[in-house]
Amino acid sequence: MKAVLQRVSSAQVEIDGAVQGKIQQGLMVLLGVVDGDGVDEADLLAEKTANLRIFSDENGKMNRSLLDIGGGMLVVSNFTLCADVRHGRRPSFTASAKPETANALYERFIAAVKDTGVKPVESGVFGADMAVTIVNDGPVTLILDTDTWKA
Repeated sequence: MKAVLQRVSSAQVEIDGAVQGKIQQGLMVLLGVVDGDGVDEADLLAEKTANLRIFSDENGKMNRSLLDIGGGMLVVSNFTLCADVRHGRRPSFTASAKPETANALYERFIAAVKDTGVKPVESGVFGADMAVTIVNDGPVTLILDTDTWKA
């Protein structure tokens, strides 16, 4: 799984002009499911994102997690994170998981984040055309890839 995490002051996702999900301080997560990903990757990534110490403490050091600050998470599916741009000028998305699998793992990731205690956890709609608005805090943006964590 691949994720782009953005530390935000606020974020929201709209579908057809209607707000689908909205958070204040917390994390905006764009989530891509790669062919071959499974429940283990979803659970590992959920635990990592909830506990990653990227929020400032009283000394201005990135030393607090999303759970520590009581922040929310907005999760939006984004298969384009799985793009292969090594050849030509048009991205290939063959590395993306099939929609049925990707949606199931997207939902699993959201459930696993909720299981860590993060509140609120908001989300977009898998496969929908969405408009995402964020106010990046820092800015702090991280790219996570579960494939790089395998021994």
